[in-house]
Amino acid sequence: MNALVATSRNFKQAAKLLGLDSKLEKSLLIPFREIKVECTIPKDDGTLASFVGFRVQHDNARGPMKGGIRYHHEVDPDEVNALAQLMTWKTAVANIPYGGAKGGIGCSPGELSSSELERLTRVFTQKIHDLIGIHTDVPAPDMGTNPQTMAWILDEYSKFHGYSPAVVTGKPVDLGGSLGREAATGRGVLFATEALLAEYGKSIKDQRFVIQGFGNVGSWAAKLINEAGGKVVAISDVTGAVKNSKGLDIEKVLKHSMENRGIRGFSGGESIDPSSLLTEDCDVLIPAALGGVINRENANHIRAKFIIEAANHPADPEADEILSKKGVVILPDIYANSGGVTVSYFEWVQNIQGFMWDEEKVNAELKTYMTRGFKDVKEMCKTHNCDLRMGAFTLGVNRVARATVLRGWEA
Repeated sequence: MNALVATSRNFKQAAKLLGLDSKLEKSLLIPFREIKVECTIPKDDGTLASFVGFRVQHDNARGPMKGGIRYHHEVDPDEVNALAQLMTWKTAVANIPYGGAKGGIGCSPGELSSSELERLTRVFTQKIHDLIGIHTDVPAPDMGTNPQTMAWILDEYSKFHGYSPAVVTGKPVDLGGSLGREAATGRGVLFATEALLAEYGKSIKDQRFVIQGFGNVGSWAAKLINEAGGKVVAISDVTGAVKNSKGLDIEKVLKHSMENRGIRGFSGGESIDPSSLLTEDCDVLIPAALGGVINRENANHIRAKFIIEAANHPADPEADEILSKKGVVILPDIYANSGGVTVSYFEWVQNIQGFMWDEEKVNAELKTYMTRGFKDVKEMCKTHNCDLRMGAFTLGVNRVARATVLRGWEA
């Protein structure tokens, strides 16, 4: 099931639980604006290349729209639409004053040189500069983009609008990026996991973890869980997978991964088939890679008691049903991986104030938001007698619906 179908399905279920007016429900689903632009650039060899860029601005009832920009060859309007909608609910769950957006360019960043990527980013920014802005729509990095991409957007945007560091988040610290932003999603996953385990009288210390994906989110989550006393028994990335029932030495895995561009060949554990990673024996499973990895084919074989969704949409609704029958507790993506957007919000606040925080303050504020977010989700679970996913969706949808009505919505 693709992300758009799954997101819409979860939204409809939440709307039903909340008893939303059908016209309001329909209007909440419809994006505010969809932008499609052609970006033509000269390549290094002098030939011209053209790429299609998208930005879907979903909802701005609760504040400026917020969402990543991804550079990936499979960027398509449907996926961007689903992720923009998901951002609307995610920012509402995190209770930060934003709506949702998402964007991307259909390209293979690995096949473009740094100067080609810079030209592409600048052309894309020129085409959308009057549709993004500090109080309108604030982009951030996503798959295939990074702080450097944000620096180029900031520079290009500032040529039209004057120096505006708050127009993007996830920037290099030297250009007004926030301390703690790089680790934020992974650290948010740690705080979310602590909050969930505490509900069951457990702590990170006694648990065995399996982490799928060792990119930014997975590697930080592994490092922080390890530091908190958790035992990471298996991890995987695009190059391979490795397990050690006594616990992997995460510092060594990180070093090996940096030096060899992946974890393949790591000697501190046995090499396993990456496709079997999700069904390894563990207490907590953290999918931190791509969407749709937990589906009806493998859901029955999952042995974890808790699943923390660090990736976007890692479990299909069909898998959800199978897992809940087995008594597996799933902490949904729209809450579990909201640490990144929360610290992006802190970055935006610091830029607007022109006053930067130290890292301790960033991390302490993040913990406050994640802990409070979990409490809010649990309240909705009690009110609507539902699981954590529906608790999170009803919380997010309800906040957006209330803001929409309070602003004077008329069908």
